[in-house]
Amino acid sequence: MFQIKICGITRVDDAVAAWQAGADAIGLNFYDRSPRCISAVQARSIGDALPPGAVQRVGVFVNSSLDEIAAICDQANLDVIQLHGDELPSMIAELSQRLARPIIRAFRCRDDSLDEVDRYLEACEQAGRLPDAVLVDAYSPGEYGGTGKCVDWESLIRERPRLRGLPLILAGGLRPENVAEAIRAVQPSAVDTASGVELSAGIKDHAAVQRFVAAARAGWTTPDASGVERAFGQSNVR
Repeated sequence: MFQIKICGITRVDDAVAAWQAGADAIGLNFYDRSPRCISAVQARSIGDALPPGAVQRVGVFVNSSLDEIAAICDQANLDVIQLHGDELPSMIAELSQRLARPIIRAFRCRDDSLDEVDRYLEACEQAGRLPDAVLVDAYSPGEYGGTGKCVDWESLIRERPRLRGLPLILAGGLRPENVAEAIRAVQPSAVDTASGVELSAGIKDHAAVQRFVAAARAGWTTPDASGVERAFGQSNVR
């Protein structure tokens, strides 16, 4: 399970900076309406520029078809799939049957409850497959991540039992200045940032990346502080 993901990587030097700073995952965005969107060829070049196994390469998809996801996973040599759109619960089961990769399901929370997440995970259970982790991001109309808006941490702490023990990846408005506080408050399994370490959309501020990673590491005061209930990637068939 990764702990720190730098998302929206579009350039080799930004990926190298993330790895050298100590991040253990990079997010590669394939949503064509995102300013951080790249092609599978670009993603492969970015990943190949890093030492083998240096970081996990997470593909971020928004309402892509199963065939498109499978093709990009192969072309870009992705390690993890992140669904960040309006994908149905059945997609989790279908992907797991076709692709041997962990699946993150991202949710953009509209209010201070996890009602929508709870209903979705219940449907996943009925379909026979939960995601391997849940990413919680802030809601913004018409946007699928990278907005810089923060999640309500107190509500997330209160509602977390509804995640069924799945690893929680905290996103939404995380920056070098607040990530340690967020980790200490919420105790997520991992954190994710895109706009929080950027000079402009898709262009990372390498100094900010270093500060973010250092602050995040400091936020976890003990090896077990993240409270991971199961290893990331373990099958969640029920």
